[in-house]
Amino acid sequence: MQEPPQEDHIFREGDHVLLVDRRERRYLIQLHQSKRFESHTGSFAHDDLIGSPNGSWATTGSGHHLLALKPTMADFVREMPRIATVVYPKDLGAILVYGDIFPGAKVLEAGSGSGGLTIALARAVGEGGEVVSYDVREDMIGRARANVDAMIPGNRNVVFKLGDVYTGFDEDHLDRILLDLSEPWQVVPHASERLVAGGIMVCFLPTVLQVHELTQVLRRQETFNQIETLEIMMRPWSVGGRSVRPSHRMIGHTGFITTARRCSPRPSSATE
Repeated sequence: MQEPPQEDHIFREGDHVLLVDRRERRYLIQLHQSKRFESHTGSFAHDDLIGSPNGSWATTGSGHHLLALKPTMADFVREMPRIATVVYPKDLGAILVYGDIFPGAKVLEAGSGSGGLTIALARAVGEGGEVVSYDVREDMIGRARANVDAMIPGNRNVVFKLGDVYTGFDEDHLDRILLDLSEPWQVVPHASERLVAGGIMVCFLPTVLQVHELTQVLRRQETFNQIETLEIMMRPWSVGGRSVRPSHRMIGHTGFITTARRCSPRPSSATE
């Protein structure tokens, strides 16, 4: 006998829901009583989903069926309201792993953007950790805060601050610093002072010329080592009844991920 769905696995008022139609078109909605979802496939009342289990089907008045799911973090980041371009899920995963974001970590992020990276960081550090997210624009902070609250309701481990990290920041003894900024090399001296020994700085940059400038500054600082840059490509596959082939569209270059570890300066040696 199938057990009834647990409270966390049913749709409730205020939940975000990802709807997927038969052509794999995706719609992100927030459930509200008395509201209706409308598209070219027809419409249905939000009330039809409230109380139903995650993974249910909604049927429009014209007979079209849409799969209804609670969005994963990857779903939400791709579909959420945004002001700036978000960091793609393929890059988020690499940033979390190569940046070694761990439960309980104290992390500084700049800039906040639309909050995609902030969401990933908040979930990775857990309730015992802290994410301080800086941006120079109030509208970015507002959008990022709204998206974080939507994906992680009631979160208490994210603090947003209006400020320019190029000129410095208050936080100290940071385990990690993550930068999605055009000139992260301006933060290198501050990062050298504020990271714990062995702490990691992670930068996400769109062009290799920016990566080159950053790497040169990191080396001149002399307190960073293990400087590495990588790029993630993702090629989806289409698997059908008699056809297995790569998708016609792949997610190619989105940005370069550069990591560096805060270390003691290299000792001089008479043999070198």
